[in-house]
Amino acid sequence: MSGKIRFKIRLLVLFKMNPLTFLSCVQFGSTSPYAQRNSSIGRALARNPSFAARIEATKRIELCPDGTEKIIWQSEIERIHRIVLKNARGHAFHEYGEPMQDDPEQIWAMPLVLLNPEQRQYFEDVNSSIWPEVGSRMMARIATGLDLVNGWISIQDGIYRYSVFQEKGLVVRSVIHNYLATEVIWS
Repeated sequence: MSGKIRFKIRLLVLFKMNPLTFLSCVQFGSTSPYAQRNSSIGRALARNPSFAARIEATKRIELCPDGTEKIIWQSEIERIHRIVLKNARGHAFHEYGEPMQDDPEQIWAMPLVLLNPEQRQYFEDVNSSIWPEVGSRMMARIATGLDLVNGWISIQDGIYRYSVFQEKGLVVRSVIHNYLATEVIWS
């Protein structure tokens, strides 16, 4: 493999890892490669100090009224939204057979800890009174209860779960690393 191709692949891997790497740094409060639980994220940060510096540049420390310090991370939200949308389109097609090519009506991503109890309850409630189309993968899941926990499909416990349902349109919600709540809605 030539050096040029290897370089392009390395850049592609770093670009794809950016949101997950960012989330890992937020969760552990550091861009240090040694502070990361995921060894591949630690290696990416160690291999590319400018990548770690780019994430570190989004970190702000604010003084709270009680004298404690709070770390605030300003994400590249457009990049996170692009990945959330890409995943949501895949889930909609996989579960409902719906190729959602149009732009969604709404897309958002927010840390779960920032949701108040009512918002969290609303987000977690993914049960819909509208049944999916007969023959769809989601219909089979609902009819059998296979792979569903309170309406959520858990891909990897504590790492990624999602739900697809209809409520005045198609809704895809996901939770990444038990930290980031996402929602995409198509009318």
